[in-house]
Amino acid sequence: MALPNKPLGELAAVANPEVVEHDVDVLIVGGGMAACGTAFEIKKWAPADMKIKLVDKAAMERSGAVAQGLSAINTYIGDNPIENYVKMVRNDLMGVVREDLIYDLGRHVDDSVHLFEEWGLPVWKKDANGDNLDGSKPAPKLTEGGKPVRTGKWQIMINGEAYKCIVAEAAKKALGEENIMERVFIVKMILDKNKANQIAGAVGFSTRENKVHVFRCKTALVACGGAVNIFRPRSTGEGKGRAWYPVWNAGSTYTMCAQVGATLTMMENRFTPARFKDGYGPVGAWFLLFKAKVQNGLGEFYANSDAVKDELAKFMPYGQSPVTPTCLRNHLMLNELKAGRGPIYMATDVALNAFLDAKKAAGMNDKDVQKYWKHLESEAWEDFLDMSVGQAGLWAGANIEPEKVGSEIMPTEPYMLGSHSGCCGIWTSGPMESWVPDVQGKPRSHQYKWGYNRMTTVDGLFTAGDGVGASGHKFSSGSHAEGRIVAKQMVKFCRDNASFKPELPKSAQEYADEIYAPVKRYLQHVGATTAADVNPNYCKPAGLMMRLMKATDEYGGGVATYYMTSGKLLNICLDLLRMLREDAELMAAGDLHELMRAWENYHRIWCVETHIRHIEFRKESRYPGFYYRSDYPTCDDANWKVFVNSTFDPATQEWKCEKVDCINIVETTPWL
Repeated sequence: MALPNKPLGELAAVANPEVVEHDVDVLIVGGGMAACGTAFEIKKWAPADMKIKLVDKAAMERSGAVAQGLSAINTYIGDNPIENYVKMVRNDLMGVVREDLIYDLGRHVDDSVHLFEEWGLPVWKKDANGDNLDGSKPAPKLTEGGKPVRTGKWQIMINGEAYKCIVAEAAKKALGEENIMERVFIVKMILDKNKANQIAGAVGFSTRENKVHVFRCKTALVACGGAVNIFRPRSTGEGKGRAWYPVWNAGSTYTMCAQVGATLTMMENRFTPARFKDGYGPVGAWFLLFKAKVQNGLGEFYANSDAVKDELAKFMPYGQSPVTPTCLRNHLMLNELKAGRGPIYMATDVALNAFLDAKKAAGMNDKDVQKYWKHLESEAWEDFLDMSVGQAGLWAGANIEPEKVGSEIMPTEPYMLGSHSGCCGIWTSGPMESWVPDVQGKPRSHQYKWGYNRMTTVDGLFTAGDGVGASGHKFSSGSHAEGRIVAKQMVKFCRDNASFKPELPKSAQEYADEIYAPVKRYLQHVGATTAADVNPNYCKPAGLMMRLMKATDEYGGGVATYYMTSGKLLNICLDLLRMLREDAELMAAGDLHELMRAWENYHRIWCVETHIRHIEFRKESRYPGFYYRSDYPTCDDANWKVFVNSTFDPATQEWKCEKVDCINIVETTPWL
């Protein structure tokens, strides 16, 4: 259960916290959609005596990327061929993806969506006349033949303010609240003392009590989301904490798995979404449901010009495609801005009035037109009220009426994730089936399958959702489905390794001392100055984060340089990150909130260093619009239509980057 929020202020940290040890078979780290999928599914397959524990940094009802709610489920296959889903993902991610993982997900994802509706999630449907019914209107369920309101080929509309609450409730009920620990931040995965390359445990601390928790386990899932605040955000001043993805995503998934030797893949990929300016409101429903288009500052709908088609042809994988990849849509927008034709507007007024004109042309009377207009207007506002309340507040505060005036959009700062329109993450095994490429005689970092679906290259260590690399476009439903896939595999791993007894290399107290080092440093030196934040013996997490953001923004291709970088700049960034990692050992924390921020900084620095290493290694600009290398400004399919994988060796403390073959399993024609 979640511990309550403190009534006043932050809880002061002590030098010697209580140390609590736990012995479990299965450890689930995270509380988002993927972890909820695992929690819901695992008891179906586990024997009654198998000990399972889920540990969440936050509270499951409002943790993860779906915390604030959603207005759509972005992955629902329905009547579409799964092969077309694979092609869509491959096309959007510029041709370099793990098709085995994508296909495997596509054949399972709908079952999770059907569960969501069964649990009470309102799904929009089409009535007999083809008109939209929102989720409050009675309609057959999807499993009963109900026709969802699709905003595109793969998305369906929902009333999703309580989406995560609904999914978390089912997970808690299935796993049992006694097996769930909330407000505990796992910060370090641990390899076994005696068995090489075998996960054996984890360590973390409570953000509500002065307690360190040390876990021993036979298998673990790490599903803590992607990485936010690794680049300087566009928001400033009082809005500094505003971001598109959840701010508590600190790259923990990638960092903790990499530190124990799990191979990473495609960490050069980042997602730089185009969003409504300042509020970061998502644009998907406006593009897909309302059919809105973008205008430049001159009022031109620039995305369909002949010049644009010529520009896209320079980068488009496999030649022309009916759907422009997300990064290239950004590229076109950036070209307009750099040419002085900004700002860029979502033509909300044009889109809404087009719907109205169509109804009038079809003969709808004035009374029904007005009724339809109010319904359309409410849908436009509800899109944000379901998942981005701040954007609706910004509209209201800026006197913006979307039916009368367009709203400005622009690219945000970069994020790292593997379940949305990005594909960075961890190299995992695909299913042990004949259609998955079988690469013999090579290490796991080059193979496509090695025994357990979604297991990393470390035995017993699994991941899902944002953690699984080279297979984006899972979104919320796919992350949940992937968590369910992992649940069965973790039980199988435990059964296959029933005699394994995990043993940690250090004592529980040694791990506690390591976790609480920033606290001990603060208490030892705080008296040296009159201001607790200014001290010659330590630095605070807030200042260190500012240094991180400045380095990545200016040298790693952030908003300051229009996402442009180069080999020279990347190596400067790596030097700055090395110094930053050294200085991070001098962070100090006076309370539990600062201790959490300190460990989030450790994770962010590691995570973004892998990102910079990968961009430097890949000598091309695979994702124009997300980042550019000025010294290698084009896509080079001849040499770089490959995965970039990297592995950190815990024994030697050295990194290795390498090319890995990208093997197609679905025909390479982009569309049927």
